[in-house]
Amino acid sequence: MENQDIRVAIFEDNRTHRDALCILIAHAEGMCCVGAFPNANHLEADIGFCKPDVVFMDIEMPRRSGIEATQAIKQHFPEIKVLMQTVFDEQDKIFYALCAGASGYILKSDSPEKQLDAIREVYAGGGPMSASIAQKVLAFFRQQVIAPQFDAVDIQLSEREYEILKWLKDGLSGPAIAEKAFISYETVRTHLKNIYKKLHVANRTEAVIKAKQRGLF
Repeated sequence: MENQDIRVAIFEDNRTHRDALCILIAHAEGMCCVGAFPNANHLEADIGFCKPDVVFMDIEMPRRSGIEATQAIKQHFPEIKVLMQTVFDEQDKIFYALCAGASGYILKSDSPEKQLDAIREVYAGGGPMSASIAQKVLAFFRQQVIAPQFDAVDIQLSEREYEILKWLKDGLSGPAIAEKAFISYETVRTHLKNIYKKLHVANRTEAVIKAKQRGLF
């Protein structure tokens, strides 16, 4: 049976970068660009139309973020691999992307060769990461090994706090949570402080990690 090209779809709101990726993939051996979109607002229809094997996903897009889009892809098209690409390498962004179901995470500053290699690797079932990102992921695990352990029964969250914690897991920002919950951003900040205190953590990334470890979701 003749090998087929890797079908790649791009979701990227920067037109210049989107066009550059299209050209890069179109001229790469063994792959083809089957779609390029400026946002993920019509994700399900776009994916259903172009039927990619791998999605090259920008993490920061208007209205529907790359993290939210990745969650939707893994829910409706679980066989599709998602490769996140961003200019950011903050721990929060990395953790949320991986929790959402991304198979790999690279930076836009990575060379074209590394980007193409990442597509091939994620298509083959691997989990490519830029070196700086891999270091941060390892740091997550080191922090959790030395962190104090608490049982889920010791963590008593209110219904609202649990709801906000789940939105944190989904990668929503404070203002986005406020909009969803129909409360002020200041109220969200108060809830977050209470959540951090009860979980014995210092930030949202640690809160989500601790909650996952304790089986809260």
